[in-house]
Amino acid sequence: MKKALILLNMGGPNSIDEVELFLKNMFADKHILPMNPYLRRFVANIIITKRLEDVKENYQRLGGKSPLTGLTHQLIEKLEEKLSLPVYPAMRYVPPFADEALRKCQEEGVEELILFPLYPQYSTTTTRSSVEDIQLRAEALNYHPKIEVIAPYYDYYPFVLASVEQIIEAMRGEDTQTYDLLLSAHGLPMSIIQNGDPYEKQVEAMVSAMKMLFHQKGVVFHEIKLVYQSKVGNSAWLEPNLVDVLRNPTHRRVVIYPLAFTLDNSETLFELDIEHREIADKLHYEAYKVVPCLNDSDAFVSVVTSLVEPYL
Repeated sequence: MKKALILLNMGGPNSIDEVELFLKNMFADKHILPMNPYLRRFVANIIITKRLEDVKENYQRLGGKSPLTGLTHQLIEKLEEKLSLPVYPAMRYVPPFADEALRKCQEEGVEELILFPLYPQYSTTTTRSSVEDIQLRAEALNYHPKIEVIAPYYDYYPFVLASVEQIIEAMRGEDTQTYDLLLSAHGLPMSIIQNGDPYEKQVEAMVSAMKMLFHQKGVVFHEIKLVYQSKVGNSAWLEPNLVDVLRNPTHRRVVIYPLAFTLDNSETLFELDIEHREIADKLHYEAYKVVPCLNDSDAFVSVVTSLVEPYL
């Protein structure tokens, strides 16, 4: 049976011109704004009108685009060498959309798709949204392959180990005991969590596993805290909010690791490394570090390979 691997992600604008498309598609997603379609369209228009110019400006500061597509292609190159099967990206809100990958797979006679969510923890807003997108677009193409979805890997030992070692490497030459380690996950509205989304529990489980590994390796931080970033609007979101933690410092030496992302994007490179650094600078933090995501590192290539191989 001919197989292909598809990497699922939300995507990020490939140019300033794509920012509006990105926001429109994101806020049109029923999993992001779970409400009736008319109200969703109304709320989406308000949010986009309010945020569009600010978001464009943010991407200008990142060089005019998200790094996500480029990093995804670098990862794909390495995975194709290891796995000897075609690997495609499928972004949810901007090109390359899933249609592109699905058409190629259909033309090449691929009978089984292995979907790898680049989100370590499961959420309706990420994994479910992306998987449903694949199913709907395949249906529209009258393409009916077998579909396998790689399970959430937030507690997969090689992945947790890779994350811990990424932090240790970034702290080389520093006294970790003088730093607070802030493990930052993308926030979600409490209404989504209360509706049964398992994301918060899976984030907490990964934090526990990371703490255990640091302990085993004898790496001690002043404190390790779970925080949530990227809050939008006035409704209740997962707490504690990273911005609140930074604005009310109990310790002015911090290192931040984005544990809910595998590839760097605007939330890591702009929000954490530029926007939130400005808060730390204004409050005279002694040290403020952001650890890169795993990206196309050998460790992450190995994690993906080992999770996919049982399906080959």
